[in-house]
Amino acid sequence: MRGRSGALRRWYGNRGRLARRTFVAVVVGAVLLTGGTAASVVWIRDAADGHIYSEATVPDAPVALVLGTKVDTDGNPSPFLAARLEIARRLFDAGKVRAILVSGDNMNADYNEPAAMLGWLVDRGVPARKVVLDHAGFDTYDSCARAERIFGVRRATVVTQSFHLPRAVALCRGLGIDASGVGDETARRYAQTWRVSSSRENGACLKAAVDLLSRRDPAHLGRRETGVDDALRGG
Repeated sequence: MRGRSGALRRWYGNRGRLARRTFVAVVVGAVLLTGGTAASVVWIRDAADGHIYSEATVPDAPVALVLGTKVDTDGNPSPFLAARLEIARRLFDAGKVRAILVSGDNMNADYNEPAAMLGWLVDRGVPARKVVLDHAGFDTYDSCARAERIFGVRRATVVTQSFHLPRAVALCRGLGIDASGVGDETARRYAQTWRVSSSRENGACLKAAVDLLSRRDPAHLGRRETGVDDALRGG
């Protein structure tokens, strides 16, 4: 009986030690995650500082890089994406950019963000030859990396919603593009979607920092494409 009691005490003691170690590991992990996230947010804001403008004050650039987001089931850009495209259209009409690179997800034949973006812009008077499609902009890092590595973009105006803009500008600049940014505020009227999307930015900043530190290749790299060069050369 005593042997059995001793074994039980040792078993419970081991379980207690394991529980304490697990608790400590969880706390340490949470602290590191929180600290890393906070540091990433500070880095993003610092890297983008001085490079975010209004439409009226943004410096001229050869290319507007429009980052993709949801396309509705009818194939049209969602209000958030349409707002980005409208800014790019106005920048093009004002002569502040000479070509528009639309970068988004073309995950399958039934979902094609770049094609929807092209159609929206052409329907509103932007010449198709001035719009270049990147079908492998699966996230912000991939869009920025491919703009530089695949399309040869060296200077650009990044267009997205204002809550997303610091991260997008910081990533592009960190990847070798002299990037400025113009952010949309009109989609703020979709309050719930705006709030949810904004709340995800802290975690996204941590991912951006990890991506940039690792210098990972985009999910799809591919060969050099001349679409932007051709659009800039054309009349």
